[in-house]
Amino acid sequence: MEITGKEGGPITRDQAKRWTARYRSSGRGKTNSHLFGADTVKELLAQENCVAMRIYYALDDNGEQQLLLVGTDAEGNDMTEGLILDLASPCPPDCSVNKSELAG
Repeated sequence: MEITGKEGGPITRDQAKRWTARYRSSGRGKTNSHLFGADTVKELLAQENCVAMRIYYALDDNGEQQLLLVGTDAEGNDMTEGLILDLASPCPPDCSVNKSELAG
């Protein structure tokens, strides 16, 4: 699979609201979101040969939901010898200050 760096795309605000509300009401997890800093994400994407990132769902050693970000090269290979991100700030407790429509 060839990765171009243009994967993904925008959705509407209404669609985002519906999807996040559906997730919260599903009871699938108590974490609504994870916050990654721009500098941290830029560092991941700045790795040599990185054209995209893949996000994995994970459970940490305490059984808490996590997201792992890993760089991906143009052939679609995970760059697991490089930087792998987690340690994001979860919501709750660190939710949007202005009570985002997406956070519920």
